[in-house]
Amino acid sequence: MEIGRVCIKTKGREAGQKVVVLSDVKSGKVLVDGEKVKRKECNVLHLFPLKDKVSVGKDAKHEEVVKVLKG
Repeated sequence: MEIGRVCIKTKGREAGQKVVVLSDVKSGKVLVDGEKVKRKECNVLHLFPLKDKVSVGKDAKHEEVVKVLKG
């Protein structure tokens, strides 16, 4: 799972929400952030990767991530 990949969460409270992968955290988990999803670790198995990829760094603020997802 590469940085900037747009995914849809398939499990948990945020199931169905779009998120962006910001960085690898550790084996099997990545850091994600989205419009209605707080920045947190997420299991890779709980994400459905889309073909879309955006240019965003791991230090991007929440507002920047939301802007990239909408635009």
